[in-house]
Amino acid sequence: MPNLTVEIFGVKFKNPVWVASGTFGYGIEALELYDVSRLGAVVTKGISLKPREGNMPERIAETPCGMLNSIGLQNPGVDDFLKKIYPQIKNVDTHFIANIFGEDEEEYVEVCSALEEADKIVAYELNVSCPNVKRGGMLFGHDESVLGRLVERVKASVKKPVLVKLSPNTGDLRPFARVCMDAGADALVLINTLLGMKIDIKTQKPELSTFMGGLSGPAILPIAVRMVWEVFSQLGSGLPIIGVGGIYDADSALQHVLAGAVCVQVGTANFFDPYAPIKILESIESYMSEKRIENFTDLVGRAHQLFVRP
Repeated sequence: MPNLTVEIFGVKFKNPVWVASGTFGYGIEALELYDVSRLGAVVTKGISLKPREGNMPERIAETPCGMLNSIGLQNPGVDDFLKKIYPQIKNVDTHFIANIFGEDEEEYVEVCSALEEADKIVAYELNVSCPNVKRGGMLFGHDESVLGRLVERVKASVKKPVLVKLSPNTGDLRPFARVCMDAGADALVLINTLLGMKIDIKTQKPELSTFMGGLSGPAILPIAVRMVWEVFSQLGSGLPIIGVGGIYDADSALQHVLAGAVCVQVGTANFFDPYAPIKILESIESYMSEKRIENFTDLVGRAHQLFVRP
């Protein structure tokens, strides 16, 4: 049998197939469908310091090969998560990574600190596509100096690994990836959603209450793969990359891996096929058997080795 285990930032994952934040709840919702323990990891829905109600409807709009969302990071807050949700995931035999966000650096630190004793949470994924209220609403992930300070501040305050989920809306992710590495990040997650908009031609109005939202789904696959390729080309294996964006089958997942991702997150596919992560995992295993690849990690960044510039 092929070896699908992956060890990064001191944590051993049983396989490289994770589920993305905001698309899988907190991992307990899918337990009635299949054994969630089969997954390499579950990245939780975003957790903030205080409860958030999210945006007003409409918050989701279907698009060609994808969807727009403007949920507004609705969640019960970290205290409620620890009291009501965490006890339900303690017996699920896989790793959990907490997606974290805040309105300023202090909130990021407070949320992570509150989760330090929760053993089931093995790492934090910082959502930096959030407005920094102390900087006039500028997104953390859109200013290199602000991003660097945030990562340094969180790393200095916690013991668990810190992953940073970067926004593709900055254009070139390479300078931001370098800042994260220099600030001590343990891994990068590429990419978050792309900013998009849809107008209903019948009403002649935007479909989302916030006018714009995050575009995800198969439509963004080529962009995500390109950004994984570019960052891996610059950083090499110096900082692990978790690929996310447009993954819906083994082909799309393996494109991320061959471009340089050591693990992948399945997101929007969960909405149209809840079994997609398991199907992807099984198909990757079959692919490795057919190609006689013993270790999954041998595939990471392989396209760079085989590509010869004309």
